[in-house]
Amino acid sequence: MSNQPQYSGAKSVVQLKISLDYLEPEIWRRMLVPGDCTFAKLHHIIQVALGWQDCHLHSFGVRDRRYGVPNPDWDDKSLDEQRFRLTQIVMAGDRFTYEYDFGDSWTHGIVVESLERNVEPLKHAVCLEGARACPPEDCGGFPGFERLCDALADPDDDEHDELTAWVGGAYDPAVFDLISTNAALQRVR
Repeated sequence: MSNQPQYSGAKSVVQLKISLDYLEPEIWRRMLVPGDCTFAKLHHIIQVALGWQDCHLHSFGVRDRRYGVPNPDWDDKSLDEQRFRLTQIVMAGDRFTYEYDFGDSWTHGIVVESLERNVEPLKHAVCLEGARACPPEDCGGFPGFERLCDALADPDDDEHDELTAWVGGAYDPAVFDLISTNAALQRVR
């Protein structure tokens, strides 16, 4: 199999499975995205689909290359995510990463489940299915999220009341709302 993409252009659709690494039970989304989607747009799609708030830096790691927002103050050698389309870089079966919030280091594993060409172009990304709620921003990465879930589930925990107030009282890590997610994805341009 060649290391070159199989299909490119607006008449292709990419099916992705995006999962947060290191968490059990798994937090994941299965998505259809337009084949002409740039990595910059994919960033926005992932933010909406997972439920992040786009408050932190991010990057994609594909094979031995990094795609993100280049910053001349850092020597990170990131390629400009606005200049590369998903189907220019990846093929069906590829696995790559998306890291969000370099402090909390939320690493997402992304699998390219399929690439279909000569199909009706998608106007926007679509979430087919998924499970569990996205962790709240700034909760301390994977260990902080696990601690948060433990405290929320145990009214006798010393931090239960404080952390319940911190998340706004209505956070349920088991809930994923497919209808709301797709409504929000329609607004991603």
